[in-house]
Amino acid sequence: EVVSVSSARKDYDDCTAKYGRYGIPVYVVVDPYAGEVVVHTQPTGSGYIAAHTHKYGSGKLPIELADGRTYTLDLD
Repeated sequence: EVVSVSSARKDYDDCTAKYGRYGIPVYVVVDPYAGEVVVHTQPTGSGYIAAHTHKYGSGKLPIELADGRTYTLDLD
């Protein structure tokens, strides 16, 4: 999800709760305004247990996918 000015609350709050409830294993929020990426994992009925924030410019971020593959997001 890429945050826009008009969708920030929805992306961070509403979608995080909804996708966690639906069991989406990994939810990534890219926020160009804050210059960061938030990776949500371990879905629950009300959201996610874990949320890890990574700043832009901090190299490559490996993201473990549910099927065992790894996606690498370049934060530079």
